[in-house]
Amino acid sequence: MHTWSKIRSKLENEYLADSLKGHIRYFVTSYSKCHDHEGRAAILLDGKEIISGSYCEQWSKASLLPKDETLETRLKYEFPYMDNTAIKYGQFDQRCFYSAFYEFDNQSIEKSLNSENLLVRIFAILDRRVGKRKLNKLKSGIASEPEIFQIFYAIRTKAEGLGEMTQDTLRQEYKS
Repeated sequence: MHTWSKIRSKLENEYLADSLKGHIRYFVTSYSKCHDHEGRAAILLDGKEIISGSYCEQWSKASLLPKDETLETRLKYEFPYMDNTAIKYGQFDQRCFYSAFYEFDNQSIEKSLNSENLLVRIFAILDRRVGKRKLNKLKSGIASEPEIFQIFYAIRTKAEGLGEMTQDTLRQEYKS
C-alpha cells in the first residue's frame, strides 16, 4: 500500500500529461481529530476544485433519505464508495479516490479509459499515455459521457491545443 505522498507523486509526476503539469493537483486528507478519521478528496485545476467530495457530505445526504427505503438502497447511499453514483455527481471520499488509484495503477491505460469507475477514467484522460490521436478518437463519443468527464476531457484537449472549452464547460469547470 502506498502512502498519500507516493500516490500524489505518481499521479502528478509519472502519469500526468506534460501539458497539465503545474496546473492539475490532487488532494486527499483524513481528519485525525474525527473519530473515524474520515476525510475528503479533490482534483484541482490552477488551485480551483473541479471535483471534490467527502464522506461527511455523503453521509449527511444519506441521512435525509426516507426511513422506509430498503436496506440495500440505504447502504448504497450511506457507503457510496461501493458504487459509482456518488462520483457521477462529483461526490466521493478519500476511500473512493484510493480505490480508483489502485485500479488505475494496476491496469493498462486502455482498460482505465473504459473502466466503469468514473474516477479511474478521469485519471486516464489526464494521463500522458493518452495522446492527441486517442483524444481525437474519443471526441465522437464525448457527448454521451457524464458531464464531469466531459469537463476533464475539455481541460485536457485545451491543454493539448486541440480545442477550446465552450462557455458551458467553463461555467461548469468553475462552478461553486
